[in-house]
Amino acid sequence: MPDAIEALPPLREVIAQHDLAARKSLGQNFLLDLNLTRKIARAAMPWAAPVIFEIGPGPGGLTRALLLEGAPRVIAIERDERCLTALAPLVDAATGRLMLHPGDALEADFAALAPPPWQVVANLPYNIATPLILNWLAQPDRIARMTVLVQKEVAERLAAPPGSKAYGRLSVAAQWRHNVRMLFDIGPKAFVPPPKVTSTLVELQPRQRPLAEADPDRLERVTAAAFNQRRKMLRAALRPLWSDADARLQAAGIDPTRRAETLTIEEFCALARLL
Repeated sequence: MPDAIEALPPLREVIAQHDLAARKSLGQNFLLDLNLTRKIARAAMPWAAPVIFEIGPGPGGLTRALLLEGAPRVIAIERDERCLTALAPLVDAATGRLMLHPGDALEADFAALAPPPWQVVANLPYNIATPLILNWLAQPDRIARMTVLVQKEVAERLAAPPGSKAYGRLSVAAQWRHNVRMLFDIGPKAFVPPPKVTSTLVELQPRQRPLAEADPDRLERVTAAAFNQRRKMLRAALRPLWSDADARLQAAGIDPTRRAETLTIEEFCALARLL
């Protein structure tokens, strides 16, 4: 089976044959260097689930790498019909280990495609990366690990510690129930067409238990209120939630004059428990 995959035409030939000019509307930036795609696949190992979901495989660079590195089963979600046609020979070469699912990943029912747990390994389209990740963060019991290539700015927000400029709602949502690691950068020249930004591979591994007890919806309400007015003191930023925000903050042991970016995730959880 690896021989059949390695015997497939080079990716640039596949792109030319199927007229796969990247479409900006789909957030497409193809990664064709198999050395890099195999590096990404190896970074996702050891395989943590029987099914690997890939989003936006394009001409199949990362898909080939996942299969060559021994991924047990890959389900690739692709909304571009041109790419689905171009990937058909790879499906044949994979002899049952690759399934293509046509459609929008934001609307896909992963559970209908395969029973959990799953692992996600993907070069995410820039225009849907954040909403996809937020959706997956809410399913730590279903997704064993995420290894995703995103804009470096998004990776920094996911991994940012309290007190940093990048720390915000996404940081809290990610780190509350996941360990987040930035693995390595990939420059624009590695992609076709080259984006204007550097990309970063980031790993999100579910924690055995959250950093602190909190209801996820209430935690989101608190962080949204706090960071929507991040330049204001918390006593003012949280007033939409509580008319007596000053007293509530003091009850949680938090100085009302602090600002959102200085709070730890555990402190945000304490506020969520007061709602």
